[in-house]
Amino acid sequence: MSQNQIKEQLLASASVLEEMSRSLTEEIKKAAGLIVEAIKGGGKLVLFGNGGSAADAQHIAAEIVGRFKSHRRGLPAIALTTNASILTAVSNDFGYETVFARQVEALGRPEDVFVGISTSGNSPNILLALDWANQLGGKTIALTGARRGKLDKVADLVIKIPSEDTPRIQEGHIAVGHIICGLVEEAVLGDGDDE
Repeated sequence: MSQNQIKEQLLASASVLEEMSRSLTEEIKKAAGLIVEAIKGGGKLVLFGNGGSAADAQHIAAEIVGRFKSHRRGLPAIALTTNASILTAVSNDFGYETVFARQVEALGRPEDVFVGISTSGNSPNILLALDWANQLGGKTIALTGARRGKLDKVADLVIKIPSEDTPRIQEGHIAVGHIICGLVEEAVLGDGDDE
């Protein structure tokens, strides 16, 4: 890869982030608000995705449980992508499309916020899990790309990264995740929770 190609990739990423700054600030603020409300109400943040989106789910959960930028108490978040025994057993016994829904059924509560991450917006296992979360009465958020997808009709809030290029969508997702982590942390610290 030449330096010009590298520059093109960086500029493409920057262009998507710039567009996000114009079009997604309200959705990001709403998502953070739902999560703060859930945590203050005794709920937790539940995240899930496939492949790179699974890594994003784990990354965001780690920032919430551990810390993002400030010292404070641990906050409740879980990624449903981390227990290999559950993932393989449920996939084997019930089918991969149920791998997250089964965990939502077992672990989810009405006071929780559920975040499904899918670059296509059409992942069957994300769709089924968000549907289960809706049935529980939890709040649901989908992180997707620009294309219209099935998740658009299932989630309470959809954050659509303005790109159809998977790497750019994934970069947008983690940027959104980081911003949400910062907003949640700020809200917690604003309540005097700065242990």
